Amino acid sequence: MSTPRRNPFRGFFDVMSEMNRLQHQWMSHREAEPAEQIRTPATAWVPPADIFARRGDLVIRCELAGLTRADVDVTVANGMLTISGVRQRRPDEEDTTYYTQERFHGPFRRSMVLPEGIGKNNITAHFDNGLLEIVLKDGAAGTPQHIDIETRNEN
Repeated sequence: MSTPRRNPFRGFFDVMSEMNRLQHQWMSHREAEPAEQIRTPATAWVPPADIFARRGDLVIRCELAGLTRADVDVTVANGMLTISGVRQRRPDEEDTTYYTQERFHGPFRRSMVLPEGIGKNNITAHFDNGLLEIVLKDGAAGTPQHIDIETRNEN
């Protein structure tokens, strides 16, 4: 009978990450999650993204480290831009014992409402070294309109 492996890095975890995990566990009234929890579409990871304006264009940069172009799909439907894909485990990691695992694997999906008037012909996407950049031509050109607030006589 083999004994379970002891984690030599126990106690060296980032304190804030551990507190966030415990708070999430407490708030959701769940028991401790196994280290190798199977992720579902409902618990899939969401890749970090930056969204900013550049010369009137709206730019979305999405960090997808470890993925290739073939792992990522970008679609547009009904005024919604969706970035989706799957981060697979490498075959050489199948029989690996992890002491700390912070990178998520499995499916991801991120959707964003497009500005009015933006369609497929206004969108370009480039993937380079794990960084997806999507440019929405003239997507940031809209300027906010000021609305006057009226007061009522409250006598």
